[in-house]
Amino acid sequence: QVRLVESGGGSMQVGGSLTLSCAASGLASSNRCMAWFRQAPGKERESVAAIDSDNIARIADSVKGRFTISQDVDKNEVNLQGSGLGPEDTAMYYCAATFGLCSASCRSGTCYGSYFDYWGQGTQVTVSS
Repeated sequence: QVRLVESGGGSMQVGGSLTLSCAASGLASSNRCMAWFRQAPGKERESVAAIDSDNIARIADSVKGRFTISQDVDKNEVNLQGSGLGPEDTAMYYCAATFGLCSASCRSGTCYGSYFDYWGQGTQVTVSS
């Protein structure tokens, strides 16, 4: 059974940084795409970043230059790093995973949630001054 557990959310200051982690279990570290999505109140879910087992990373245009994604294959963990946070980054952040490379679930920096089979419970990020 695949399980994704996010951590690292909380209250953050404008201009600050964040590191979110997603620990995967029951999911092989090969041939899979793992992504971060976020959803702010009253807004649609949007993809933030993704990385696959070939270590190819995709970053959404909305956060490019501020957010990066990395993975620790040994720990089967994916991390999202962000800097220069603003109130617009306030959202519930979700980790998601699917089998196959991200090229099948994403186009450029945008990934499509409907292609992802497994989701974590989410971790809240609130950015304020």
